[in-house]
Amino acid sequence: MPFQLMPYHLVLLPLLGIGVATVGTLAGLGGGFILVPVLILMFPEASPTTLTTISLTVVCLNASSATISNLRRRRIDFRTALLLVVGAAPAAVLGSITARLVSRDQFEGWFGVLLVFGAVYILWRGAGAGLEEQHLRHEPNRRIQEWRGPLYLFYVNGLLAGVVSPVAGFVSSFFGIGGGVIHVPALSFILRVPLRIAAATSLLVLVFTSVTALSTLALTGAMDEGWRRAALLGVGALVGGQLGVYLERRLNPRLVLFILSAAMAIVGVRLLVAGLQ
Repeated sequence: MPFQLMPYHLVLLPLLGIGVATVGTLAGLGGGFILVPVLILMFPEASPTTLTTISLTVVCLNASSATISNLRRRRIDFRTALLLVVGAAPAAVLGSITARLVSRDQFEGWFGVLLVFGAVYILWRGAGAGLEEQHLRHEPNRRIQEWRGPLYLFYVNGLLAGVVSPVAGFVSSFFGIGGGVIHVPALSFILRVPLRIAAATSLLVLVFTSVTALSTLALTGAMDEGWRRAALLGVGALVGGQLGVYLERRLNPRLVLFILSAAMAIVGVRLLVAGLQ
């Protein structure tokens, strides 16, 4: 049955966009990881491509909004972001095309697995694992002075960044979640980038990968089904991205991440079990 835009959607979807973008920005992962499970439950008739299109639109607007604030706060490692974009953008094209080849049941099962892994990572981050300053084994090749904040000196291995980025680009466009769930852990724990810089840099990369994936979907005509829902959610995402950056220093981030992790784990297990039946 085709989707019918109801009056309550005009209020519900923008509010959902605000909530998803706010929490996604606080977690530094974009909003797709939260939004896709909600879309799966709200719109059982939607195809994987429609779900991906809607979520990628929100991820793009959320990441763009948050990046504007991060630019003002000088938190972005532009050199590392460029390395990640070069590898992730072509893979994002492949991911958006591949999403059209899977069934709804396959999509839900695979997404369930991804949600469980994401929940474990977020719980780990919320517990403080890996958040301490890392001992430098190399001379720093990055120097970032945050506006009204600390000075960050760290080393980035460009080869490792180039290996990680295609994986994140493919996963982000295939599932419509943004690549933050891969980029942020990789930047923090593998490349040893300070967490605040990693989150801001990841959001900038998400802008480019989501635009690339959405352009591919538009050229193939896959955006026709979901653009109205995406537009309403996107209006909220623009507000939520700014709100998330504002609340970052005013809320207990560990509590937010713990609640998010628990919700993701529950939904992930549900989707995984349903996909195995």
